[in-house]
Amino acid sequence: MFAIDLSYEASALKGKRVLVTGADGFIGSHLTEALVRAGIDVRAFILYNSFNSWGWLDTAAHDVRSSLDIFAGDVRDQGGVRAAMKGCDVVLHLAALISIPFSYHSPEAFVDTNIKGTLNVVQAARDLGISRVVVTSTSEVYGTARYVPINEEHPLKGQSPYSASKIGADQIALSFYYAFGTPVMVLRPFNTYGPRQSARAVIPTIATQILAGERRIKLGALHPTRDFSFVGDTVAAFARAAMADGVLGETVNVGSGFEISVGDTAALIAEAVGVSVEITTDEQRMRPAASEVERLFADADKARRLMNWTPRYGGRDGFLRGLKETVTWFADPENRSRYKHDHYNI
Repeated sequence: MFAIDLSYEASALKGKRVLVTGADGFIGSHLTEALVRAGIDVRAFILYNSFNSWGWLDTAAHDVRSSLDIFAGDVRDQGGVRAAMKGCDVVLHLAALISIPFSYHSPEAFVDTNIKGTLNVVQAARDLGISRVVVTSTSEVYGTARYVPINEEHPLKGQSPYSASKIGADQIALSFYYAFGTPVMVLRPFNTYGPRQSARAVIPTIATQILAGERRIKLGALHPTRDFSFVGDTVAAFARAAMADGVLGETVNVGSGFEISVGDTAALIAEAVGVSVEITTDEQRMRPAASEVERLFADADKARRLMNWTPRYGGRDGFLRGLKETVTWFADPENRSRYKHDHYNI
């Protein structure tokens, strides 16, 4: 497994308690592990469930798990959020519903989790005197690019209930900064990928099908382009956002500086595995035409200026390295056993 070095950030965060919401998820589990490895005191907010599952944190090494303060709850519950945040200095808020197809099916759930959940976090931060809250946004809030690379001044356009809910969450968070001085900033990653990513995302969808022996790969639209950011870079950006000066009240993009189509990404994954594949269009994987975001390509200059952050997996070469590490992880049968490659995961 790749290593995420947060030794630089740790010097500014030592002695502080950091709450990570969504710690059981893809990015959240990597972030939580990296913070613990750096010697940071972490409280991990996970979604309560009757199975006592900690999500991806169940796969973490024993020394990481034994160092965690686990809080099982739900960001939709105001009282639970407030209880989780008591005694914390910094909150990294990643908990969210993230699937675009599922947002077509259950839009109210996205309003409740993403908007109301974020409101619960910033309201508690205001009341408890939290020193910093980093709210997770998404590049989907921009909609199809009107110009590239996309900087933070690009207009926002909710082309799905998911993206609309994230626009709402971002604006709720920033409104607390402007209205009450709540120390909030918004971090906006572009298409994070890597080990542990949900099968609802395109790279795991491709990799799991190919590695399971499929040679006719089912996908949706192949022409849209994305700026894929390796999870290690996204984690480092969260850590920088937690300690950098001059970021409060700001929205900051995080991207790789490289743009590639879904179809070309599939070809690179097949090449990495050493096979030839045929790509077929699966209609249930297609977004409604006006909802498809055709192009996303980040301008991450602000992250460099304000946070001294640059991607270690930037550009085409970085994408190829990150893709290799991702495919290697999915090639492990134990890891892949957690995925259902033959079922469409909305």
